[in-house]
Amino acid sequence: MKVVAAFDKFRGSATALELTAAVDRAARSLGWACDPIPLADGGEGLLEVFGGSNRRAVVTGPLGDPVDAGWRADGSRAVIEMAEASGIALVGGAEGNDALSATSAGTGELIAEAIGAGARRVIVGVGGSACTDGGLGAMRAMEPLARISAATIEVACDVRLRFLDAATRFGPQKGASPAQVQLLERRLERLAQVYFDQFGIDVASMDGSGAAGGLAGGLAAVGARLSSGFDLVADEVGLEDRIAGADLVITGEGLVDDQSLDGKVVGGVLEMADELGIDALVICGAVDDGDWPRGLLDGVEVISLSGRFGLGEAMASVVGLVETIATEVLSDRSIAADFPPERL
Repeated sequence: MKVVAAFDKFRGSATALELTAAVDRAARSLGWACDPIPLADGGEGLLEVFGGSNRRAVVTGPLGDPVDAGWRADGSRAVIEMAEASGIALVGGAEGNDALSATSAGTGELIAEAIGAGARRVIVGVGGSACTDGGLGAMRAMEPLARISAATIEVACDVRLRFLDAATRFGPQKGASPAQVQLLERRLERLAQVYFDQFGIDVASMDGSGAAGGLAGGLAAVGARLSSGFDLVADEVGLEDRIAGADLVITGEGLVDDQSLDGKVVGGVLEMADELGIDALVICGAVDDGDWPRGLLDGVEVISLSGRFGLGEAMASVVGLVETIATEVLSDRSIAADFPPERL
């Protein structure tokens, strides 16, 4: 029997690689075949999906201090995770951030570095940013912009947010006060007009252009292609072919909520499994109990670690608990396969 482990990260607790490895250990202990597939939706963890960073560069951090950022070179393809250069974690979260001055310059420097090193295709993951600068910092860092025409830039967006909504939706999470959010909104409005006047691209009308505080829109203005991060990653790793023929798919993320089914890993995996007629299970840290449409979750077993073990233990022992749950589920399925109802 075969199980596919296709997890996103549990932010702050476990990486997708650690979680898929936990299911792999459980499966092999029971004689199951397992295909562990760490996934990402364009946010943090994208580098891990492609094998981790094998290059480093010192670039401008979100608040101007130098940071040592990892990125990946693989033949003519480069993979960049903007959180490495312009991420909110680099400044200690919202409390340590300056929402008005935070810049995407370091991400632009990484893109220029990759193209200068010979990359002809650059994948940019844009989750976890500290900035709401509409990509202006990155644009300035990449000048002269003509040099980036040597490569195709693909932006793996983790949200469908549009450019002018970036400040309202995520500004507070980056430390912006209500007054600062209004200022950032006006900046984005002016910048969208500048991009239209200079490049002829209406970033305000593009789905995903608000990702990373508008960085996605800024890159789109100079020819980058915006894609669903999950779809891009799924295509790169051949997810559909690897799920086909499995007896069970196990997926999960830290928090399952209304966003989980909107371009995120859990929703994407469940949709793919449903289309292929394959059973699916979700293991998560917690489930939002609010009133939101369950959609693809209807009829799918969802196991919350905090619900079963308590929040403290769930946060302290995520990987071990995922392995425990996987062992229980796969063991039960093995017994059911050995003793189907028609044989009793």
